Amino acid sequence: MSVEPVPDAPAAVASLGNERALVVADYHAGIEYTLQRDGVELDDRADGRRRRLLGLLAETDPDRLVVLGDLLSSIGEPQGPERAELTALLEAVSVPTMLVKGNHDGDIGHALADLGVGDEVTVTDSSGIRLGPVGFAHGHTWPDADVLGADTVCIGHEHPLVRLTDEVGGGRLERTWLRGSLDPTPFAEHGTETGGENTGTGTDLVVFPAFNNRSGGTRVNDPDRGFLAPFLPAGLSGGQAYLLDGTRLGPYEQV
Repeated sequence: MSVEPVPDAPAAVASLGNERALVVADYHAGIEYTLQRDGVELDDRADGRRRRLLGLLAETDPDRLVVLGDLLSSIGEPQGPERAELTALLEAVSVPTMLVKGNHDGDIGHALADLGVGDEVTVTDSSGIRLGPVGFAHGHTWPDADVLGADTVCIGHEHPLVRLTDEVGGGRLERTWLRGSLDPTPFAEHGTETGGENTGTGTDLVVFPAFNNRSGGTRVNDPDRGFLAPFLPAGLSGGQAYLLDGTRLGPYEQV
């Protein structure tokens, strides 16, 4: 398959034809700083996040890093600790980086230019980009038709979680992957025909867990939940949930 999760990590390796990419979603640099402004006090884990990502780059040895949106946590220009975390991260990453612009990356282009790394990080439009057989989008808006025509479409934004309960009623939340077939119906109804070599039929849709484990998310097996992406859940047919360790939980609604 063209997109394979890295065991025990919220990341995947995508085969793009003549190169390989490490793909992560929703890094949310500076999340502790933005939460602090809302009165939530948390210890700063910027160093830990950076070490985890650098460790995955060393483990997988990709040609590039692809971030599926929300590299930043604040929507405006990064300030203070958020800016410091972004700077330290980009200085440490040694492969070309592509950011598919997310809803939290509003002023990212100006910030990258100000930091002097504007030429080292490629920022795509929020409608996404296709690289060989794989399409990438953040998921907060409708992807481009060419993205939807890829063999596999990868999105973030949703931060999918499952609530696992035991026989005595105890429970915990776990980050999860969602994977199924892309249903072209909602995209066509929106006016975006799925292009490329196919019409969406046979295309895989992969919803990435958030890299940042403090960013909350959608409890996909909660019957009262609402999805964030405008094309979910209708655009995901036969969606299966998988834990980070690879455990297949089955249809996400029935977990």
